[in-house]
Formats: sequence, C-alpha cells, structure tokens
Amino acid sequence: MQSTHYITSAVLDLEQIEEITDQKKILELSDEARLNITKSREYLDQKITRSTAPVYGINTGFGALCNVKISSEKLTELQENLVRSHACGTGDRVRKPIVRLMLLLKIQSLSYGNSGVSLETVNRLIALYNENILPVIYEQGSLGASGDLAPLAHLALPLIGDGEVYYKEKIISGQEILEKMDWEPVKLQSKEGLALLNGTQFMSAHAVYALIKSYKLAYFSDLISSISIDAFDCNLSPFDELVHMLRPHRGQVKTAERIRAFLEGSEIALQEKENVQDPYSFRCIPQVHGATKDTLDFVRKTVKTEINSVTDNPNIFIKADKIISGGNFHGQPLALALDYLSIAMAEMANISERRIYQLVSGLRGLPTFLVENPGLNSGFMIPQYTAASIVSQNKQLAAPASVDSIVSSNGQEDHVSMGANSATKNLQIIENVNTVLAIELFNASQAIHFREPAKTSPILNDFLFDFRREVPVFSEDVTMAPYIKKAKLFLENREITNAYLGN
Repeated sequence: MQSTHYITSAVLDLEQIEEITDQKKILELSDEARLNITKSREYLDQKITRSTAPVYGINTGFGALCNVKISSEKLTELQENLVRSHACGTGDRVRKPIVRLMLLLKIQSLSYGNSGVSLETVNRLIALYNENILPVIYEQGSLGASGDLAPLAHLALPLIGDGEVYYKEKIISGQEILEKMDWEPVKLQSKEGLALLNGTQFMSAHAVYALIKSYKLAYFSDLISSISIDAFDCNLSPFDELVHMLRPHRGQVKTAERIRAFLEGSEIALQEKENVQDPYSFRCIPQVHGATKDTLDFVRKTVKTEINSVTDNPNIFIKADKIISGGNFHGQPLALALDYLSIAMAEMANISERRIYQLVSGLRGLPTFLVENPGLNSGFMIPQYTAASIVSQNKQLAAPASVDSIVSSNGQEDHVSMGANSATKNLQIIENVNTVLAIELFNASQAIHFREPAKTSPILNDFLFDFRREVPVFSEDVTMAPYIKKAKLFLENREITNAYLGN
C-alpha cells in the first residue's frame, strides 16, 4: 500500500522530495492547506463582487494588455484563453520525472493560500500526480521571467480538456483523459489561469532534479578519483587533514576526508613513492571537488527557498486586505544559481578528463594507453578523445544564460532571466559529467589492474569487483562504445547508501 505525503506549510527539502518520488507516495492536502486555499478563494470572490476596480490578471488582460478591463461574465473565458494562448512550447519533451516534480512543486506553491485558486483546481492537479497522468511539456518557450509561462500552460491544459498527457506509456489527448477518468473539465475561475501559468516550477523542478543527480555525481567523483589515485601511484600526503585545516572550506575538508576513507587499507597507497609530487588533477582533488560541493550547497539553499515560496502573481493577503501585483515570478535567483551549478559541475568533468589523460600517457609504470602490446593495440587512446570532446562541449554549455535578456510583451516585460535556458543546459552538462566519470572509471579500473598483486583498499576493491562484472579488464582491443555505455549505466543505477545529500 502506498504511503501518503500531506501537503502542508512545512518546509520541503531535497531529502523529502527524493523520499516522496522514490517511494511513489501519493499526495493529499492537509486540513491546513485546504483551509488556506478555501479562504483565499472566498476572499477573492467577495473582492470581485464588492468592487469593479481593475485588478491585474483577475479582471484585466495580461502583460502589455494589463489595462484592458474584462467583464465579469467573461472571466472564465479569459482564464481559459490565457492557458491556450500561452501553450507555445517547442523542442524536446520534458522528461517525465521532471514533469512530476513540476506538478508537486506547483501544488505546494498553490497550497499556501496566496494564489486565489479553487480547491477543485488543486485537487485535479493532485489527481494527475497520483494517477501518474503527466502533461506533455516542451523544453523551449520560457523566458523565466513572468514565470515559466509556456511550460506551465502545457501543464495546465489537461485540466480544461486540452493538450496531451502521458497515460500508461502512451500519449493521449487532454479530452481523452477526461473521458477515461470520468472527469469534468475544470472550469477556471478568475485568476486561476494566471496562478497556474505564473510561477517558476519549470526552472525549480529542473533544479531539484539536477541537484539530486549532482550530489550523487559529486560522491562518485570522489570515489572514482580515489581509484585513479592508486592507479597512478599517487602520494596521500596532500589529503592529510592538517593541510585542509589551514584552509577549511567545508567542501574541501569533506572531500579530503572522503578520499582518506576510500583509500583506508590500500596496499598501493602505503607503498613508498618515487615521485615527490603529483599533477594537480590528483593533488588538488580536495580543492577542486570541494569547491563544487560548496557550490551545490549554495544552489541548494536557493532552490529550497524557491520551492517553499509563492511565485505566481498577483498575490493575495487576506489579513492585510490587499491584492498586490509584484514580481515573485521572476526567475533571476534560479537563473544565477543554475548557471553557477553548470560551471561547478563542468569543472568536475574537466578535472576528471585530466586524470584520464594522465592514466593513458604511459607514466609511472603504466603501459601506454593502458594495454599490452601498444601499437598493435590502440587500447584506451580514444576514450580520452571522447572525454575531451565532451569536456569541451561542457565549456560551451556552461556559458551563463542569465547574463542575457530580451524585451517581450511590447516592452512591459523588459528584463527576463533566461533561467529556463540555464535549466535545460544544466541537464545536458550533468549527463556529460556522468559520461566523463564513467570513462574515468573505465580507465582507472584498467590501470589499477597493472598494479597487481598490490591491492587498493577494501572499499574500492568491492566497488571494482561489481564494476568488472559489467566492464572487464581487457588485454587486447575491443569495440569500446558498448562498455562506455555499460559504465554509464553502472553509475546511474548504483545506489548510494550514504546520506550524501548535503555532504
């Protein structure tokens, strides 16, 4: 039986989101959330009844049309027109786990009672989530300024029987899903279409998804680089705690601590070394990996604030008796954070590729290109090319999107965040990091074979034993691509029992 997650005003964090998604919990509004939503809707209805004054997005047009007053009998048509007209997404479809996160985060934001939506609308969003009926959404179309308008319009279309959804591994129309589920279309009331479309849930869902993957990759980067350290016969003195207490950045200290733990009991590490110093890609792992970890923690704080916020417009304040048109939909905090995350994760791949290069260079007693009979065999020559190509692409993708802006809506929306572009670029970078780390693991596993009979640590031996069941050590040339793919899948499917989030 599935457990339930109750939507409340309690702070939502990455661990909780991961628990909700991994355990496939169903969502339900708490009594507190129901009351907040109901009171907000009742207040808005009374406000419209008592006053004919124009209030942006409630009885006016949108964007540059904000001064056009709309009559009360046209308010539902206004909201439905808004949803349909703004569904202008294009490009690749957003992956399903991110769509689920978008639904979760939109429900959370609407539950605080500052958006004026009806209980019926929020419950239909919950039903979509619980039944795993996922709206088809596209990656391109959001400027990340008036919220993620185009993607969120596609999220909202099925509520009114439009658009498309994923249902039981098929794509069907929004009208068809209403018929299958015996649902009536939601009749959007004043403000509801705008509440659904305004918000940063496209950017923030990407950020949550990216962060969870990034923390996992940060863990693997420490583990795989530890194998490379022994494979390249490195000194362990640069990882001594005394060194890092002189410059105690949290991520740096944590990385050095992990490296020491991973290499504890290594016979190779205890052997006397001929080289006094090692290349920076080995010696400076704590400093480089650690700086990325500190970036992850900064981004996490930004994302945590965002996913526990109200980001639609206008906002309703019952106690103050105010409806205020502000700018909480602007994605600048996420745009900057996602660009920072992209740069930090690109660096993980960058330093990993340098270690790959060192391992295949025929240094420190390792055969050139990590293969017997080099010349007859090319060995691991070209996986390094592949990693170099990917790292170079990451450098291009890591150019910040947030420094760009473009005028829209006849000049009304004259500065935009481009945070949606930051989000989608970031996902590609993270996929690339996974590939480069997989290639490093492929190389390091091969390289450490040449240190036998000396062994690495028990922890790393066990890890390599599991890995070599998928990707063995080679004595002659083979077609490499299938094994790189297996190495990637090994990392993607490997469970981490450590509480790595936030570490």
